[in-house]
Amino acid sequence: MRLNSQQFSTGSQSPLVVLHGLFGAQDNWRSQVLVWAQDRHVITMDLRNHGMSAHDVLMDYPSMAADVIESMDAMGLDKVDLLGHSMGGKVAIQLALNHPHRLRSLLVADIAPVAYQPRHQSIIQGLNKIDLTHLKSRRQALELLNQYEPDPRVCQFLLKSLYKNDAGEFCLRYNLTAIEKNYAAISAAPQAAADGTGYIGPTLVIKGAESAYILPQHQAAFVSLFPQTHLKIMAGCGHWFHAEKPDLFCRLVSRFLVKLG
Repeated sequence: MRLNSQQFSTGSQSPLVVLHGLFGAQDNWRSQVLVWAQDRHVITMDLRNHGMSAHDVLMDYPSMAADVIESMDAMGLDKVDLLGHSMGGKVAIQLALNHPHRLRSLLVADIAPVAYQPRHQSIIQGLNKIDLTHLKSRRQALELLNQYEPDPRVCQFLLKSLYKNDAGEFCLRYNLTAIEKNYAAISAAPQAAADGTGYIGPTLVIKGAESAYILPQHQAAFVSLFPQTHLKIMAGCGHWFHAEKPDLFCRLVSRFLVKLG
């Protein structure tokens, strides 16, 4: 599947492809992308069942990584730096394992190459309770969702994908049905490469100090799959550090890429 994407700048530095997380979209990264695009060609992509990309019943990491490769091929991108946050980080990991020759470097934002226990049940339940057919306003949706997710910032993020179609009806850009049906695959670890090898290229892993997505027990998985891993911890941040401290996150990524030349 070719993904909806947007390209920024045509700088001479190595291209940077950016992948969003679950329930997100490529425009989540706009402020950072505008900075990175001053020096390099930056491409953001909507993963399948998100944003303006096509919907599909299948949503596992090999399929999503294949989408990115197909989209890179269509744009004539041979080798890139690849950055992914959360679910997008797992897609990036899967691509690095399956197609290591297509990456100059791998950047993983607050996710580990492991399976996770379900943690979005209340969010999915709340989204399912929104009757889009009879919804009167975004405020109404926000108030209902807030009954299932207490953090108003998370609710606002989830409803960034709420829009009105040409008929004036409210819709969600992400495919909630497919996300719910494929949630086990989304929570799973990326699949090992056919030959069992990892990715030996430069790898930056960024963790939010207050986030529980990357834990000490995940170190062995990183070391075995990505022997050149460099870990950076962002103090005072949780899982959404690119929104909490965007300038610091932007600098960490830029410094890593600049060192690569």
